[in-house]
Amino acid sequence: MFSEVSASFVYKKRRDIKAGQHVRPSSHILFNCLQTRNKITKLSRMKFIIALAFLAVAVAAPQGDKKPIEIISSNSEMNADGSYSFDFESADGTKVQESGNQKQVGPKPEDIGTVSKGSYSFTTPDGVVLTVNWVADEKGFQATGDHLPTPPPMPEHVVKMLADLKAAGLL
Repeated sequence: MFSEVSASFVYKKRRDIKAGQHVRPSSHILFNCLQTRNKITKLSRMKFIIALAFLAVAVAAPQGDKKPIEIISSNSEMNADGSYSFDFESADGTKVQESGNQKQVGPKPEDIGTVSKGSYSFTTPDGVVLTVNWVADEKGFQATGDHLPTPPPMPEHVVKMLADLKAAGLL
C-alpha cells in the first residue's frame, strides 16, 4: 500500500514540474516512505516478540492443582519478657522449631537485641531428610548441618598469627 501511494504521488509531482523548477528527487520521497514502512514493520516485530515472550512464560508456569500441605501440629508462645518459641510440623515431613529471647548486646541499656536459635528439616525428592540447626546472635547467623559445606582448616601460620594478635591484645 505504501509503495503504490508513494509511486502515484511521485508521478503526479513529476507531471506538475515546470521547466527550471527545483524539485526534490523522487528517490528522497520514496526513501522517506520506506523508512516509515520499516519503522512500522520493526514495531510489529517487536510486539510479536513481546507477545511470544508472554506466551512462553504462561506455558512455563506450573500446571495442575497442587493441594495445600496439611499442618499436623503447630505451637506458639510469646512471653511478656520478650522471649518466644514456636514449632510446626507438616504432612510432608517438614519440621521447624525456633526460640528466642531479648539480650543486651551492647554497653548501653537500649542496646537490646533478639537472640534466636532453631532448626528446620525437610525431605528431599530422593527421600533424604536434611536438618539445619542455627543460631542468630550478636555474632551473626550461624547454620550447621551435615549436608552444608564447611571451610577448610586454617593454615598453621594463620592460627599462630591470630594467637599472637590475641595475646598482644590487638584482637
